[in-house]
Amino acid sequence: MDSEHLPTFALDGRVALVTGASRGIGRGLADALAAAGAIVAVTARSVDEANDIAAEIQTAGGVASGHALDVTDIASIDAAVHDVVNQHGRLDILVANAGLGANHPAENVTEADWDDMMDVNAKGLFFCAQAAGRVMLAQGSGRIIAISSQASLVGIRDHAVYCASKGAVNQLIRVLALEWGSRGITVNAVAPTFIYTPGTAERLDDPDYRQAVVDRIPMGEVGTIADVAGAVVYLASDAAGLVNGVVLPVDGGWTAQ
Repeated sequence: MDSEHLPTFALDGRVALVTGASRGIGRGLADALAAAGAIVAVTARSVDEANDIAAEIQTAGGVASGHALDVTDIASIDAAVHDVVNQHGRLDILVANAGLGANHPAENVTEADWDDMMDVNAKGLFFCAQAAGRVMLAQGSGRIIAISSQASLVGIRDHAVYCASKGAVNQLIRVLALEWGSRGITVNAVAPTFIYTPGTAERLDDPDYRQAVVDRIPMGEVGTIADVAGAVVYLASDAAGLVNGVVLPVDGGWTAQ
């Protein structure tokens, strides 16, 4: 096959901003994007924390910079995007990863529970996409990838607010895909199942809890950060150039039933 018809997953020289990149899935995504050749703008609420992660990526052979970004503060979002563009000259990829998760029986949900989760998972994601999208529209190209959840596709007990917030993510990426697709920008989401991270270890290390989760996953295992990273690198790459407005489950088949 002619090389011009072969898919490429390389991200050499592309500037990728990752929200919530200091730990867990976000940290793994930053590492994976750097390994694929991207210049990674690591963001966290603490600039010192972001700088520490960027330094670790550089030590591992990648290219990275650290930036403060609080997704609940629109001024902070705008300032971080401006800082990234000012430092690197462009913005090619946004991975909107920052998110909150919590278990609340529906009858116990408070207004604060609702507002806190919606402010991060829905409102924060939208305004990050808007700020990055404005830069990408001016460039005529870009990739926006939101981290959604299988909880956006099926109901999960005790997760009414979380499911609602991630359902909002899916609708937002669909509308942005419609509005921006003809202008060189693709907008997609990745919807993982339970992923083993330091943040989920306490629950997933409980044999009974883990078994209840695994019983719902046809492949018989929980996910890893690498599983999510593979989907994100794909959607960020030229190989996914015609993929737009898609919610890609990385769930071992949970939502197939």
